[in-house]
Amino acid sequence: MKLTNKIGVIVDSFGIGVREGLKKAKEIGAEGVQIYAVSGEMDPDQLSATQRKELRQYIADLGLEISALCGDLAGHGFQDATANPAKIEKSKRILDLAMDLGTNVVTTHIGIVPEDRNGRIYTAMQEACEELGVYANNMNAFFAIETGPEPAAHLKSFLDTLSTRGVSVNFDPANMVMVTGDDPVEGVKTLKDYIVHTHVKDGLRLRTVDPRDVYGYLGYDAMDHQKIAEMASSGAAFEEVPLGEGKVDFPAYFAALQEIGYKGYLTIEREVGDNPAADIEKAVKFIQAFRN
Repeated sequence: MKLTNKIGVIVDSFGIGVREGLKKAKEIGAEGVQIYAVSGEMDPDQLSATQRKELRQYIADLGLEISALCGDLAGHGFQDATANPAKIEKSKRILDLAMDLGTNVVTTHIGIVPEDRNGRIYTAMQEACEELGVYANNMNAFFAIETGPEPAAHLKSFLDTLSTRGVSVNFDPANMVMVTGDDPVEGVKTLKDYIVHTHVKDGLRLRTVDPRDVYGYLGYDAMDHQKIAEMASSGAAFEEVPLGEGKVDFPAYFAALQEIGYKGYLTIEREVGDNPAADIEKAVKFIQAFRN
């Protein structure tokens, strides 16, 4: 097996700001980057047309591409119908920014998809994703749901209810290993028609965990990225570890991606650790070994 996919990194994982993070990504050998675009300097409400052009040129001058933007609005995802109109509009603006910067993928969490298809939460999520999917599809773009909160088969059954592929999948194998215990290799095969972006991350599942404790749930708790990072570094229920040190079978995972014909980015995410930059650089080399 010889990989041909390009390697990306999440700029925010370096914790040094966007432009310095972009330079660091280039320095360690990445070909593309993913950037959070919800608040702060990348908030689409704060970036003028001129600033967007300047940033796109800055990235191109470094010899990088944007693999995706991250438009995760946290909270309860799209489970709360009363909060959804504002979140949908924000998500659309993030996708507009993505297109201006040269990528057609925005990754996000939508909340745990409930089992009850007739319940109000399922309906709220379905209606929100339908609207977002139609919007994205009209632009030949994608909102990509990150795997992990529910098994792959259940996520597929939800996606199959939508009228377009405008809402698709950002496949994260470590989330599946750490939270649901799902098999990433089988997950790739299950979700093969929807995968438009991937994360490369490794992890260990130390005990069974309720996904609601990780990702939140309406009426239960809200999703908090800082809390998830703390959980992933505490070793109480699961632990995010450097590539090759966890339970993701990367040779089989990469082979499965090749088998389904996935041509997109392998984007490294490192949310914890004392020296994430060093871990990310090792991860780049780890993936490059599959390209030689």
